[in-house]
Amino acid sequence: MKVEFYKHNLGDEEKQKLLECVDSLFLTTGSYVSEFEEKLALYTGNDYAIGLTSCTAALHLSLLALGVGKGDEVITTPMTFIATSNAILYTGATPVFVDVDISTGLINTSQIECAITNKTKVILPVHLYGQMCDMQEIKKIADQHNLNVIEDAAHCIEGVRDGIKPGQYSDAACFSFYATKNITSGEGGAVVTSNKELASKIRTMRNHGMSKEAADRYVGKYQHWDMIELGYKYNMFNIQASLLISQLAKIDDAREKREIICGKYEDAFASNPHVRCIETIRNSKSARHLFTILCHKNCRDTMLDLLQENGIGVAVNYRAVHLSSYYAKRFGFKQGMFPNAEFIGDRTLTLPLYTQLTENEVNYVIASVNNLSEEFTDVE
Repeated sequence: MKVEFYKHNLGDEEKQKLLECVDSLFLTTGSYVSEFEEKLALYTGNDYAIGLTSCTAALHLSLLALGVGKGDEVITTPMTFIATSNAILYTGATPVFVDVDISTGLINTSQIECAITNKTKVILPVHLYGQMCDMQEIKKIADQHNLNVIEDAAHCIEGVRDGIKPGQYSDAACFSFYATKNITSGEGGAVVTSNKELASKIRTMRNHGMSKEAADRYVGKYQHWDMIELGYKYNMFNIQASLLISQLAKIDDAREKREIICGKYEDAFASNPHVRCIETIRNSKSARHLFTILCHKNCRDTMLDLLQENGIGVAVNYRAVHLSSYYAKRFGFKQGMFPNAEFIGDRTLTLPLYTQLTENEVNYVIASVNNLSEEFTDVE
């Protein structure tokens, strides 16, 4: 049996919306983007949403809009995709890593204050695999030290913890609509915030720092524009938004389907001593973006190979950022500096998780993992 790692959920509604967009006047930023932004802000319980080309762009502009630059420090985690810390580097600031909780992969809030210096400007938590960090505690720390908070919510558009959604306990939350995300436009991202000034600044910066976007300039009589600050080419365009609008309307139904699959995985692996699941946090709703298991570090790559040989798509999310060649060389990071992130990075293996998985495919993945791991060393 062949089980792909991921299949998108684009259907007739999305295709129809895309055709409508293609037949309309504006393919660049316009009414479809505005419609998506309004609906995303409403869904997340924030006042504003700004559509962008990627979550990386969202992180970059959010940091810049909060005044982060050369000489500043931003606290984040090494258990994430490289885009999180790369966005910090783009501003000229320095990422300061804090280790994660070994059972969830989320930033260890008890270690954040020890990492704060007089150069710290922002705390940037990562909501890993779909689960939210403890935003109540992070906001408390940030308020005590007069720091801003930006959430990397690339995995977590549907997430809720302690009744809080992304963006509600921070200055901004950043989302991804990359090809494998829960809603996708192939590439794409967004920022949500309830800070009017911040939203306005990001909106200007996403399109070269211009005072007017194309739809403003060309609808009706031509309007002159000005460049009011140095910006970037990060604006979401109508084609992307047309694919996202219908998906957003169905996002919770799709999450429920993934929740059922995750429940089957968790039940099936509970008695297998050779693999371990990431802990589910109480009083929270995971976006269920990725389902990752942990194997013994000496067996993980063998399991990757065996599953692929049996037709099952897999991935690694993620190897610890600080041990990548670039970060190790530039900042002198070494093995043992962030042991929990390293523990997960050496052992994690991501299984297929998407709404189109059939019951037979799920059962095949489960049987393959349990059977192939029989001779493995027990996971620590």
